Amino acid sequence: MTVRTAGRPNWLFRLVALTSMLLVAVSSSPHAHDPALIPNLVERVLPAVVNISAKNLSRKNANSNTADRATPKDSPFAGDPFFENFFKPKPKGKGGKNKTKAKRTNSLGSGFVIDAAGLVVTNNHVIADADEITVGFSDGTKLKAKIVGRDSKTNLAVLKVEPVSPLTSITFGDSETLRVGEQVIAIGNPFGLGGTVSVGIVSAKNRDINAGPYDDYFQTDAAINRGNSGGPVFNLKGEVVGIATAIISPTGGSIGLGFAIPSSTAKRVVNQLRQFGETRRGKIGVLIQPVTDEIASSLGLTKAKGALVSRVTPGDPADIAGLKPGDVVLRWNGVVIAQVKDLPRMVARTPIGSIAELEVFRDGETLTKSLKIGRLDETADTTGKKSETSSTTRRVVELSGMTVEALTPELRARYKLGPKVEARLVITKIDPNSDAAEKRVKVGDAILEIAQTKMSRLADLVKRAKELKNEGRNSFLLLVSDKVGDLRFLAVRFPRNGPIVRYVERLGTSGDANGPPSIADVQRMLADLGYDPGPIDGKMGGKTKTAIRKFQSDQRQSSDGLVSSQLADALRGALKQKTAVKNEEKTSETENLGDLDDLESGGSQ
Repeated sequence: MTVRTAGRPNWLFRLVALTSMLLVAVSSSPHAHDPALIPNLVERVLPAVVNISAKNLSRKNANSNTADRATPKDSPFAGDPFFENFFKPKPKGKGGKNKTKAKRTNSLGSGFVIDAAGLVVTNNHVIADADEITVGFSDGTKLKAKIVGRDSKTNLAVLKVEPVSPLTSITFGDSETLRVGEQVIAIGNPFGLGGTVSVGIVSAKNRDINAGPYDDYFQTDAAINRGNSGGPVFNLKGEVVGIATAIISPTGGSIGLGFAIPSSTAKRVVNQLRQFGETRRGKIGVLIQPVTDEIASSLGLTKAKGALVSRVTPGDPADIAGLKPGDVVLRWNGVVIAQVKDLPRMVARTPIGSIAELEVFRDGETLTKSLKIGRLDETADTTGKKSETSSTTRRVVELSGMTVEALTPELRARYKLGPKVEARLVITKIDPNSDAAEKRVKVGDAILEIAQTKMSRLADLVKRAKELKNEGRNSFLLLVSDKVGDLRFLAVRFPRNGPIVRYVERLGTSGDANGPPSIADVQRMLADLGYDPGPIDGKMGGKTKTAIRKFQSDQRQSSDGLVSSQLADALRGALKQKTAVKNEEKTSETENLGDLDDLESGGSQ
């Protein structure tokens, strides 16, 4: 006899039974519905999470309340009598002395122990420019720390403390296995409140927040606030899968938009900093830019993808392998390059000296290239300072109402100049009242020739313009290219009044528009204006001094001025920064060099 419940078939009972079994299985999962899971995890890892206190001693002038501009000993200006005796600092206060006061600034952050012997990981920005670093532990212990290594490009630093007994340490997990929606736990020192725990999920992966060349953050809604920087983000196994680094917030507090460096990135960098005290990244020697829809169409690509090569450095691996400007790198060791930033990450991660295979699109064909990975020079990053020869200076020249700059990858991308545009100079501003504007020269047009002379550098433009004017010419033939590479010739008149060609703008090496240029910046400017400063090496050699003397003399004699008043101020600032009054006995050596106040000669810009 078969027993049936009225109106309910057997399959329904089987379905209920199966559902019950699934619920039992889910509830027995180690990561679900276990109220003790997170407290037990926190209790285990909390001793390895630390607070970071970084102190910086900044000197300020008591009278002006501005930063003391005394020249550091390692500055390229320091110790050079040519600059030391220009613009001696004027005595301030009683007795002709500069009154200074010391003011300590504190930076609070977080970190975590990765080695029981005392190695601690944190963010580079937490300890940047610190004179003194203190690591605080959950039991109240505080230890002084030294920097083992730091990397500004990924915002990571490794510190070393000397504990009296082994410390509790934690390990990295695999961030590659993280899934959007997965639960994570952040522990840190927000607003100085150490040992703060917050829980959230992975909101997104592969975020680029324009913080550096290797951005690859994951996003979380776990509460991250000021002071959490450098703290660990754990998975439910108690492994570090991320390092809290940044937030987006209009209020300064958490609104659920936090970003963490994935452990897949951090592990490589931390291991190199531990072993070498510096990072060792691969390089191939190219400048790249995004492939826009317009560029893809002009190249014959079916869609915008890959990384467009805009410049190849002679002698570097890419040059040896035969890569050319205009090539689009589509794959790296078989991995598709979906967006332009994928390529720098892949190159940086590839072992130095190994052989990489590239798939390149050129002239409608797909080619395969092999090259040997070189090593990226990162001297500036390991010291935390720029090298003397590095520069972010923006060198800008004005010619007949056209503001002209050297064509960089950034400017090429901004004006959407295709790979067929082989010019080195680009027009970034047009005076609407100039003859160039009347001839319909446009911002974004690239300059190839002036009077049938090829223009490769700003110095070429300055030199040729002066030659033509000295020959009595009233106009010059200009060859320009638009963004797709179409060429056209234009006859542009020289201005009747005002300068023929002049430096009009620059930014300091530090990126501060008010900061003075470096020696290398001054050398580049002199070269662009047609003077010979010798090697662009950031050193004040005899040729550079001679070029400056000649420049000063010509500036005084020019009714128009060779540089704008803005640049004149910047140059004086550069010389002022050299005035460390310790070489007074050598004053006579530079008395015949004149005074840069003469730079005010001529019109202002």
